[in-house]
Amino acid sequence: MRATVRRPAGGEAVELRIEGITPSGEDVALVGRPGDEPSPEQLLAASLASCTATTMELYARRKGWRVGEIEVDVDYTPAQRGSPTRCTLVVRLPEHLSPAQRERLMQVGATSRVHRALEGEIVFDERVELTTAPKAARSDHSPDPPRRRIALLNGRRRARRRSQG
Repeated sequence: MRATVRRPAGGEAVELRIEGITPSGEDVALVGRPGDEPSPEQLLAASLASCTATTMELYARRKGWRVGEIEVDVDYTPAQRGSPTRCTLVVRLPEHLSPAQRERLMQVGATSRVHRALEGEIVFDERVELTTAPKAARSDHSPDPPRRRIALLNGRRRARRRSQG
């Protein structure tokens, strides 16, 4: 899954390309057609590319560097059995930047929020919440079901409860 974000110099609109889908300008309508919308994996790649480019641009602006255009290309490969998830980032920076500036921008890009979230340990707390269907969606003969909240406990919570009990 590939996504590319291009942040032009001068504060122009950011361009986002997701595997042939370009949701900008007139092409926005393409995203709304069934089958043309990006997959969750493509959106994850786009999120990483966008967050990395934005973090680099904000840092450069704060330092007073005239960076110009920044482009970040992310190729996301989901994990297969026995191999990790892979994100390959290619950052395109103008050649007028010094090697020290390029290196610093790469370090800063790796601190973006999405980058840190993906490289760190993620703990999921998940639950199901039941809601009442709108009356128009139910048949006239069905009674109003009670509203309930059901929490699915992950292994950590169960372990904590057993040790406290």
